[in-house]
Amino acid sequence: MDDPFGFCLNTSTIRGQDLSLIEEIEIAAAAGYDGIELWIQELDTFVKSGESLKALGQRIADAGLVVPNVIGFFEWAVDDNERRKAGLAEATRNMTMCSQIGCSQLAAPPFGVTEVQIDLERLSERYLALLGVGAETGVTPMLEFWGISETLGTLGEAVNVAMSVDHRDARVLADVYHMYKGGSPYSGLRLVGPETLGLVHINDYPADPAREESLDADRVFPGDGVAPLSQILGDLEHVGYHGMLSLELFNERIWQQDALTAAKTGLDKMQQAVAAREDV
Repeated sequence: MDDPFGFCLNTSTIRGQDLSLIEEIEIAAAAGYDGIELWIQELDTFVKSGESLKALGQRIADAGLVVPNVIGFFEWAVDDNERRKAGLAEATRNMTMCSQIGCSQLAAPPFGVTEVQIDLERLSERYLALLGVGAETGVTPMLEFWGISETLGTLGEAVNVAMSVDHRDARVLADVYHMYKGGSPYSGLRLVGPETLGLVHINDYPADPAREESLDADRVFPGDGVAPLSQILGDLEHVGYHGMLSLELFNERIWQQDALTAAKTGLDKMQQAVAAREDV
C-alpha cells in the first residue's frame, strides 16, 4: 500500500553537522526524501556567497525534491506598530525568497509575542494583513504555534485564528512536539480538514524529562519516544491530510552522527511509524 503522506527532511535535523546547503540537499535526495524544509538563514548565507536562488530552486527540483515550507522569523503579531511594520517587511523579503526557489509556503510562528498574551481577535487581524502580503508574493504564510508561547501556543488557538480571518488561504502548521509542550490534545487533529494543515512536523519525545521541563533539544526520532504516533498518523489520514511529514529535530546526539546515516534513520523511522498507524 502506498504511503498516504510525503516525507520531508527539515534541515534542523542535520544542522549540527555544519554542512553547506548544497550538501544538505544532496543528503536529503540520497536518503530518499520527497522534500526538504529550509530556513531563511540558510538562504541568506547562500545568497551572500554570490549564488542565485532561482538556480538553487532548479537544483532542488533536479534532485527530485520539493520545498514545502521555509522557516523565517519576523514580528508580524506584535502590538508595537513600527515593529509590526518592520516584521511585515521582513515577511515580504522572506516570501520573495521562497518564490524564487519554487516554495509556496512560509511558516509564521509567534515570534516576538511568546511572553505576552494577545487577544485572538487582534491576532486574526494581523494574520489577515500577513495573508495580504502572501497574496502579493504568491507565498502563503502558515500559522505555526509554539507550545512555549503565551500567544499562539496551541493547535486550538491557531485553528481559531485561521477560521476567523475569512480568507481561503489561511492554514496551520502543526508539530507533534509543540502539541505536547503546549498541552494540545492530539484528538483535536480529528476536527481539522485536509485544507487546514499546510504541513506537519513529525518528531517524538521521551517520557523524561517531564513535559514542563522538556526542550526542543529533547526531541527524538519517531518511535524512540512516547508520543502516540499511531493515533496521530491515523487521525491525519482519517481527516484526509496527504501532505508532507517533515522531520524536525534539534538533538545534539543526532548531530554527532554521520549526516546521511541520520537522515536515512529518520526516514526509516517515519515510514515505520506510518506503517503502524491506527486504522481509523
